[in-house]
Amino acid sequence: MSLQELSLRQIAQNFRTGDLTAVSVMALCQQFYEETEQNLNAYKTWSGESAMRVAESVDAMLAAGCDLGPLMGVPVSVKDLFAVPNMPTYAGSSRELGKEWQVPGLLIQSLLRQLAPITGKTHTVEFAFGGIGMNEHWGTPRNTWDVKEHRIPGGSSSGAGVSLCQGSALLALGTDTAGSVRIPASLTGTVGLKTTIGLWPRDHVVPLSKTLDTPGLLARSVEDVAFGFVAIEKMLRNQPVELSKTYSLKGLRVGIPEHFFWNDIQPDIADVVDRAMRQLEKDGAVLIPITIPNCDEVYKVFQAGGLGAPELSSFLQQELPESLESLGSLVKVRVEGAESLSALEYLERKALIEHAAVGVQTLFEEVDVWFNPTLVSTAPCVGDLKSIDAYKQANMLALRNTSIANLMNLSAITLPVGLDNIGIPVGIQLTSAAMQERRLLSIALRVEELFGKPIEVLGSLPR
Repeated sequence: MSLQELSLRQIAQNFRTGDLTAVSVMALCQQFYEETEQNLNAYKTWSGESAMRVAESVDAMLAAGCDLGPLMGVPVSVKDLFAVPNMPTYAGSSRELGKEWQVPGLLIQSLLRQLAPITGKTHTVEFAFGGIGMNEHWGTPRNTWDVKEHRIPGGSSSGAGVSLCQGSALLALGTDTAGSVRIPASLTGTVGLKTTIGLWPRDHVVPLSKTLDTPGLLARSVEDVAFGFVAIEKMLRNQPVELSKTYSLKGLRVGIPEHFFWNDIQPDIADVVDRAMRQLEKDGAVLIPITIPNCDEVYKVFQAGGLGAPELSSFLQQELPESLESLGSLVKVRVEGAESLSALEYLERKALIEHAAVGVQTLFEEVDVWFNPTLVSTAPCVGDLKSIDAYKQANMLALRNTSIANLMNLSAITLPVGLDNIGIPVGIQLTSAAMQERRLLSIALRVEELFGKPIEVLGSLPR
C-alpha cells in the first residue's frame, strides 16, 4: 500500500510499530516537492531540511518509547500567515514582515510540541484578502486537477490544498475568514474544516479580520481531518478528546436551504450535488427544506466589504503602514475603498452580523446540519481573470456560499462528491451550530463512509 493510500491514523500506528519511519515519509514528501514544485508553486518557503531533522528526532524518540502526541512525525504545511520559528512570514505580500512574526502562537506550539515536521509556508492571497487564490507578487499556485490549463486553486489558503495533492504534506493548516479553507479544499478535491471563531487561538497569526478570522484544517479525507483535529484539541485542552461514534445517517435531519445557495449554479455541478443529496436521502437521512434567517441581509453587508476590508485597512495602517505602498492591485482597490467607511456604518455592520449569529442558532433545533454546494462554479483559468472586473466577479461568486458560515459564526466542513464536466472536483458543505465541531466531524465521517474517501470518489489525479 502506498503512502497516499494510508490514513494519518495508519501512518501514526506504523510509526509506533516500526513498519514506517518518519524519515522515510518525510523523504517522500521531499521527493514529491522537488519533482513538482516548479510547476505547482505551492510554497512560499520550503523547510525540508529542518522538517527532516524533526523526523530524525521522531524516529529516535519513538524507538526509545517516548510518544509526544498523535501528530508526531506527520508532515504538516502551514499557511504563510502563521508565525513559525526560523521561517519568514510574508502573508502573501511583497516584503518579509518583522521577526516578531516568527514567534509561534499557541496553535503552532501545539504542532511543535508533538514534533510534527512543518514542511514550510504555503502561499496565500496577499493578506488573505481573496477567495480564488491569486497572488500578484509570487504567482498563483496551480490547481492539480487540470494539467493543461492554469486554473485557480481557491483561496486564500491557496497553497494548502495544492500541498496535499502534491504529496509534500499530509495535513495542512490554514485560516478561514469567508471560505479560505473550504474553497481551496473543494477545488482541489480535499476536505476542509472551518472551526467556530474562538475555538482555536489566533495569536501570532497575521489577521485579515479580527472579528471573523478562524483557523482551519485541510486533509486528504474527513478521517484525516478528524485525526488532526482531535490531536490538536488534545494538546490545546490538555485532556482527552473523543468523537461520537453514535451518529447514523438513518434519521439524520439534513436542512436544505430553499434559496441563495443554489443561485447561478452550473448545471453539471447541480447534477453532482443533487445526486449526493438523493444518496443521503436513500440511505435514511431526512431532507428538510429550510430558510436561513437573515441570510440575504448579512450577504449584502459582505458584498459591501463586510468587516474584512475595514479591519484589514485598520491593521495595515496601524501595524504595517509600509505594506500599503506595495499592495497588489487586486487587494489595494478594496483596502482603499474601505478607508471612507464611517465608524457608525462599521458598527452597524458588526451589529447586524452579531444579531444574525445569535438568531441562526435556533435553526439547529430543527436540523442537525444543513447541506449545500460548496461552490456553484468551476475553477476559472488564471488568464481569464486579468481585469479587475473579471476578478471581482469570480471572487465574489467563489465566496458566496462559504461566507455565510463565517458571518454567522458556525462550524462547517466541505468534502468532495464528484467531478464537474471538465474534471474539477465538486464539494458539498455541511454546516452546524457554533462550537459543534466534534458533532459535525462525527456526522461528516458517516457521510464519507457513504460516498467513499476522496481518492475513491474522484480517482487519481490526472498526470
